[in-house]
Parts: sequence; structure tokens; C-alpha cells
Amino acid sequence: MAHDKEDKKHAQPRYSNFIDGKFVDVTGEALEVRNPANGRLLGYVPASDAKTVADAVAAANAAQGEWEKLPAIQRAGYLRKISAGIRARRDEFARTIVEEQGKVQPLAEVEVDFAADYFDYIAEWARRLEGEVLTSDRVNETILLLRKPLGTVAGILPWNFPFFMIARKVGPALLTGNTIVIKPSEETPINAHKFAELVAETDLPPGVFNLVSGTGAVCGQALTESPKVDMVTFTGSVQTGIRIMETAARNLTRVNLELGGKAPAIVLADADLDLAAKAIHASRVINAGQVCNCAERVYVEKSVYEPLLDKLSTLFAATRYGDPSEDRTLDMGPLINQAAVDRIAKMVEQAKAAGAHVVVGGKVDDQKAGFHYAPTLLSGVTSDMDVMKRETFGAVLPVMAVSGLDEAIALSNDSEYGLTSSVYSTNVNSILKATRELKFGETYVNRENFEAMQGFHAGRRKSGIGGADGKHGLYEFTETHVVYMQGQV
Repeated sequence: MAHDKEDKKHAQPRYSNFIDGKFVDVTGEALEVRNPANGRLLGYVPASDAKTVADAVAAANAAQGEWEKLPAIQRAGYLRKISAGIRARRDEFARTIVEEQGKVQPLAEVEVDFAADYFDYIAEWARRLEGEVLTSDRVNETILLLRKPLGTVAGILPWNFPFFMIARKVGPALLTGNTIVIKPSEETPINAHKFAELVAETDLPPGVFNLVSGTGAVCGQALTESPKVDMVTFTGSVQTGIRIMETAARNLTRVNLELGGKAPAIVLADADLDLAAKAIHASRVINAGQVCNCAERVYVEKSVYEPLLDKLSTLFAATRYGDPSEDRTLDMGPLINQAAVDRIAKMVEQAKAAGAHVVVGGKVDDQKAGFHYAPTLLSGVTSDMDVMKRETFGAVLPVMAVSGLDEAIALSNDSEYGLTSSVYSTNVNSILKATRELKFGETYVNRENFEAMQGFHAGRRKSGIGGADGKHGLYEFTETHVVYMQGQV
């Protein structure tokens, strides 16, 4: 896309890395950041090299010992200051997310609010971090199990919820006494640089939070292979997660990976079809379908297949999409880049060639600037099609008729992914059976797919290792230290 005239009309800020409490300019190559809805240039961020990454890791290493010594309640105070700063700059952060990620305005505002709430929620755990006291086999001995920080954490962020993911990684890491180096996605780095500006306005000790921008191949690789990083927490694709795990294995560095999904939605004959259709539609078009835990495939009992398809068809046909910078009432914005458009178009064409029918959509929208693919509903699909097996990561929904719950569960579990799932039924026995037998980290019953911060967001199989949120997510950032305390008789 050529936008030279537009680029000249708008400021082109250059952002700096944030290392050891200071903004650090990086000479050499810079990365362009553009609005995926219209191609407008938004600014430049550093293309950090391995030496810059090493400097950030060294700063985090140097700061960690003193940071760990602070009582958790004092560390929580810094998180609350960050939360207050987010709320004070809510409009700026939301606008940045709309511009660089293409998210619709209301969803961007939800993301900012949720991030602020998340920092506050994690801060509440300062007085709830728990160890254990165990009974010893010896006389006059007590066994203590303590939770301690890992050290320095590398947080590698995705582009689909870039601002919230800062909170999800920074909050737990800092509260438990770790320091952190964040690398935002090269697709959406500006919101993270603005977050660093917020941090700089607090009195957070230098080196506790560090930010470096760059490509995954250079910047991300340097973080992952560093022997001075104690954990890599990554959210993104399965392929990248595998590479991170392979690289981290050389130093036996701990990894926490939230990867892809192919979430099934099961709709039984006794379900409230209006509720099911609205929830599934919402779960598919949110963020233009670029959400790993939202409904990617539907299995519906044959007796209600046509009625559900009709309801979904009406909702998909009415979905409004375009440039959210120009219209805040849209249901969804663009895809993140041309590669995403090409991938989705190819999957839909392959499904059509194999016999699937396009009920709604099924085409690239070349009447709009930016990366837009029409919201798409597919019928006549079979379980062996790629569109039913591979993650689409776009607003494409295939719907398949099944004989009943047993077949739906079997087809749902026949996947390399295991992140989320959903069930729509008014029969408690069917719901209980589904939740017993579905092999997924999460199951949503009669509601849209969206997790709570007090839950535990974790997948099975190729959907990841470890998890996030709640008590169990917080403890991912700790290790245990067992003390055998022998008293004198």
C-alpha cells in the first residue's frame, strides 16, 4: 500500500528502548509501524540487536536482588501506581491500540480497562502469597516450603491483545519479586513504548522493568537464548513457541507458552439457539477473529442444524467492519497484515474446492483500504478439511452437523490443540458429560469464550505449557525452596 501523501501529513515519532530506568536511543535500522486498517505510518521503533538485548537483561539481573528484598506489599504499591497511570491515560492507550492493531474502539477501551484492573488484582495477592508447612519424620523438625522468584523474566508479547499482555506478564512477574524484559510484537510495539513512558513517570526502581523492540529473529532470539534469563513467557503461534522452547532448552530455561487454539463449540438440540448463535458469533468476530480462545468450529446436532445456521447467517451478514479509526460503531476491524489475508483466503478456497459452501462472505474486500476479509460462514464442511483442523485466526466459522454429543466430543478432541471449548445445552447431564470428556484447558457453558482474571488460562497439547491468571498463574513466576528446620532437643 502506498501512502506517501498521508505519511507526510502526520507526525512520525521515533520511540526509544527503556533500559535500566532510562530511554536509550538505538542507532541503525528502525522498524516502521503502520495502521492495518488504512496503511498510515504511525512511527518507528528500534530494531534492537543482541548487544542491546544483553544490556537490558544485565540491567534486570542487577536490579533483581534488591527488588526481591522488598516486602511483597511494597512491590504491590508500584503495581497500583502503574494501574492509576493507565487509568489516567486511558484514552491515549485505547487510541494507540485502535491505530496500530486495528481493534474497534469499544474493545480497545475494554482492553485498557482490563489491564488496569489486572494490575490491581495482582497487587491484591501481596498478602496472599503462600508457602506450606509440612510434617517431618524427625523429632523436633519442621519442613517449610517457600515460594521465591525465578530471577529475570523475558516477556515476548503477541499483537492481538498487546496492551493487556503487558499486564498479564509484568504484573505477576514483579509482584513475586522478579524483574522483567519485555519485547513487544513488531506489528504493535507503540502501545508498549507508551507504557514504558508511564513507568518512567513512577518511582519504580531502575532495571525492574525494561523494554526492547525488534524482530523475533534477532531480538526475540537473543532473549530466548540468553543464559541470564530465568524464564521466557511467550504468547503467540505454535511454530514460534516450538522455536522458543528449542532455543531455551539449551540453557534449560523455564518456558511458559500460550499458543494457538481451534476451539470447538458444541450446540445440542435442547440449547437456546438464540443465545448460542449470538455467543458464537460474538466469539468469532471479536478482534476480527484474531483470538486464540474463541470459537473456531461448530458441531451442532442435526435436528437444529438448519435453524442455527439461519440465525448465524443473519448475524454474519449484519456484521459491520472497516476502519475503526473512522467509525467507532463497527463490529470488527482489519486483519493484522497481508499474510493473514492470504492465509485465510487460501483456507476458504481450499474448503470450497473440497465441497464446503459459503453461506456469507468468503472474499477479500478490496473496496476498503487495509487488510480486510469479509466475515465468513461456511456450511457443508467435513472433519478432514483444514478449515476444521488448522487455526484460522480470522472471522471464518465452519459449521458441521453431528449425530449427537458423543460424536461432537470425539471430533472436538481430535485436534492438536486444546485451549478452549464451549457447550450450549439446557441439560445438566449433557453439560457434565461434556466437561468431563472434553480435553481442553477451558470450557464455556452457554456463554461466549472470554476468560476471567481470577481463573486459570491454560491449554493442553500444542496449545501451550503452563498458564496464566489467578493463583495458579501467579505461581508460574515462582520456584519452591524447601527448608528442613531442625531444632535442638
